[in-house]
Amino acid sequence: MNETARKPVPAKKVILRTLLYLVVIAVCVITLYPYFAMFCTALKSRAEIFSPHGTILPVTALWTNFIDIWDRAPMARYLLNSILVASGSTVIAMLCGIPAAYALARMRFKGQTAFLGFVIVSQMFAPVVLLIGIYKVMLTLGLTDSVLGLVFINAAFNQAFTIWLLRGTFMGISSEMEQAATIDGCTRLQSMLRVLLPVAAPGIVTTLIFIFINAWNEYTVALCLISTDTNKPLTVGINIFNGYNMIEWQYLFAASIFAIIPVVILFMGIEKNLVSGLASGGVKG
Repeated sequence: MNETARKPVPAKKVILRTLLYLVVIAVCVITLYPYFAMFCTALKSRAEIFSPHGTILPVTALWTNFIDIWDRAPMARYLLNSILVASGSTVIAMLCGIPAAYALARMRFKGQTAFLGFVIVSQMFAPVVLLIGIYKVMLTLGLTDSVLGLVFINAAFNQAFTIWLLRGTFMGISSEMEQAATIDGCTRLQSMLRVLLPVAAPGIVTTLIFIFINAWNEYTVALCLISTDTNKPLTVGINIFNGYNMIEWQYLFAASIFAIIPVVILFMGIEKNLVSGLASGGVKG
């Protein structure tokens, strides 16, 4: 047997690795515990939730709570509205953000630095600060109380993030491949579509998922603009279980779990591209 294979692992290395595992486990427990508590509460009855002797685990799991919410509220409509808002705003933000990010990464033009600074500054404004202006604009366009209005608003709010992250992704890719494609007869647009975008796929997927999640979780603007129950996204619609006199926690948490599932599925689908995409988007330019 090779002497190197029989060499014992240093005790210091074992201790450090053990500490690392303990820290990771502790972080996972702290992060996942609220979701575990929410899931357990969704399985309880109202009496058990307000019982002074209750525990975190339900005495009797009421799986029917997950079925009852579909009868008590138009959950399917809320879910469809959220999918439309998140998907539509993601598509618009990407269609506008990719050309803008490409121009900032590959071209040089007058006012480029000022424009990039404006993009960064625009991220400083929270939606709640701009609510009055947003409402007036939507009222003028006739888009208040509409799903289409939410699509445009979420696309606008995520535009700066899209441009900034994709610009870093594109700058991290050598321009020589595009130049070679141009020599072979490709136009600038063709070289971007056929050469740059496939190489930048991890960064594009990462940007896409963050835009989708931001639009999916948006609450304040939708709460202020949408009044018709059938036009509410899921984040606002589940407030139906938050009454004036009481909060039906078991139904509220059961509906919240349905709101989490699409995001979890998306994260599972892009897990491999997430780290590389964030790294490429963080290139200093």
